[in-house]
Amino acid sequence: MATTQDEVEEEEIETVEIDPTKLLPLSPEVISRQVRTIGHVAHGKSTVVKAISGNELVRNITIKLGYANAKMYKCENEACPRPGCYRSYRSDKEDRPPCERPGCGHRMKLLRHGSFVDCPGHDILMATMLNGAAVMDAALLLIAGNESCPQPQTSEHLAAVEIMKLQNIIILQNKVDLIKEAQALEHQKSITAFVKVAEASPIVPISAQLKYNIDAVNEYIVKRIPIPVRDFTSSPRLIVIRSFDVNKPGAEVDELKGGVAGGSILTGVLTLGMRVEIRPGIVTKDVQCRNRCRLIFSRIVTLLAENNQLQFAVPGGLIGVGTMIDPTPCRADRLVGQVLGAVGKLPQIYTELEISLFLLRRLLGVKTEDKKTTKVTKLVKNELLLINIGST
Repeated sequence: MATTQDEVEEEEIETVEIDPTKLLPLSPEVISRQVRTIGHVAHGKSTVVKAISGNELVRNITIKLGYANAKMYKCENEACPRPGCYRSYRSDKEDRPPCERPGCGHRMKLLRHGSFVDCPGHDILMATMLNGAAVMDAALLLIAGNESCPQPQTSEHLAAVEIMKLQNIIILQNKVDLIKEAQALEHQKSITAFVKVAEASPIVPISAQLKYNIDAVNEYIVKRIPIPVRDFTSSPRLIVIRSFDVNKPGAEVDELKGGVAGGSILTGVLTLGMRVEIRPGIVTKDVQCRNRCRLIFSRIVTLLAENNQLQFAVPGGLIGVGTMIDPTPCRADRLVGQVLGAVGKLPQIYTELEISLFLLRRLLGVKTEDKKTTKVTKLVKNELLLINIGST
């Protein structure tokens, strides 16, 4: 299909015109913010996302970044008691559903449309967690109440949050249904003693499995996470954190669909029918082992937020961009780390970078026999490094 600008097929694609200067962060068609769940493995991150969004996450242990969108509402009846007046539903829920409190009779008002990225908590998947951090406005830090605090990846994830200067954190003390009240209070003290970088953050006791106190989490998300500053007028730029081939095995040739790039728009507005390019594209090496980049050009044929068909997409949500690109280079997240945007408007491609480093003082996420943390040694020449840039 499409890998060069001249090869973009001229098919009948719906084209949408939108005036970005008229869009505001709290416009009904724009309302969105991004929240990620972080914490140690098996502390309940995926279960919390399911409880808030109503979306079933099929994996028992998160290996890749998981997505979910949710709409958050508040009852229009001022007499409706909090936090029960706050509710969250799937992203395809109507904008003014009836309040579920018996005898209320009022309707609920849509306040926020949140996109959640479920990050893996296992130590060997730390790089995947950082991919999700590249597009976040806030974080839900999950700490299991039935385990001592901190666990290794709790420390590691919190250190990553500190380095990235992510200010908006809500701490969720999960699994309180498995411990007694006195244990929960003692455990909360250990969380307070540990979480210095987020000492101003609220600690909310919950049971994600039983959906206990999830309404309080919704209230904190609405009240404590400020409206992010969004740039709707600049040239559109999307950072790719997932990519897919949506075709089923055995599909007929005339049924094949182009590859899908999933990610978050950093600036600008993407619309149906827009011509886009992906950089650096297909990277190969020539006979002299120098990198050669073949840019990918295409048009947007679909815009999806979960199952919701969109005519245009703005910064702040997790979006699936359907294209006319050959699905092969999109399979198995092969486009992760690339940037999608308007033709000729993306940054130049570099093969060499000069960077400044910030080393953690102690090695995090690793248990030692004496339960003490190990000091981080200085870098030496020719040492191999795994570097996370954006979402790759």
